[in-house]
Amino acid sequence: MSRTQRTDEGHGRLGSVLSGIAVALGCVLFLGGFVWGAVVYQPYTVPTGSMTPTIGAGDRVLAERMDGSDVRRGDVVVFRQASWGDLPMVKRVVGVGGDRISCCTDGKLMVNGKPVAEPYLLKGEGAAATGIPATTVPEGNLFLLGDERSGSLDSSVHLGDSNHGSVPRGAVEGRVDAVAWPMDRFGTLERPEGFADMQGGISDPGPVRLMVWAVVAGAVLVLGGAAYGPVAKRFGRGRERPSGREDSGATAHAG
Repeated sequence: MSRTQRTDEGHGRLGSVLSGIAVALGCVLFLGGFVWGAVVYQPYTVPTGSMTPTIGAGDRVLAERMDGSDVRRGDVVVFRQASWGDLPMVKRVVGVGGDRISCCTDGKLMVNGKPVAEPYLLKGEGAAATGIPATTVPEGNLFLLGDERSGSLDSSVHLGDSNHGSVPRGAVEGRVDAVAWPMDRFGTLERPEGFADMQGGISDPGPVRLMVWAVVAGAVLVLGGAAYGPVAKRFGRGRERPSGREDSGATAHAG
């Protein structure tokens, strides 16, 4: 066996080992990404358009499992409140315990006397649609509004309740991090900078992007590793054919 053949065989064995490692690592990343997502996130289907344009009616969202103690202003949350129908609902947190909420100055929602920039609202749609009188959020509670202010059944229509329209933090089941379906709306939710300068700031993004990258990277490694064998075999045969003809010619000449 020639040195060239031995080298080719060595390269072939090394390639097979590396492709096997790639497939194994890819499986870990691919399956691990899905398992990670199943543990951290809960899927919900949003039944109404009260969060338009951020989330549309029928959209499938991913909500990071967490209790209300970690929720901050600007977060979009899934919650369940008996006095609101005791069904999972999706709204945006605009006030926390102790905040003074009112509407409106120059068409903007006011939180503790400061106007809040809300770029997520429909174009031409202001917080004025809610007509909220000055209201103080009880400690341990959250004040929630839909992004589609004119038709959302949110805190603004429950102001006569004992909690002045707010819900307890314990009613929260998760924080929405991304829209998963339909695909043309797939993406993570932006953190609203309008609340960033307030006490407590805004929350950090969840791990949904890392989860997606793990799944994508795993799929690439699995496909790439699995394709190595057939591709290497085909190119290897292509290199062997000229070599075989040369050997045959040399043998005939020697004879």
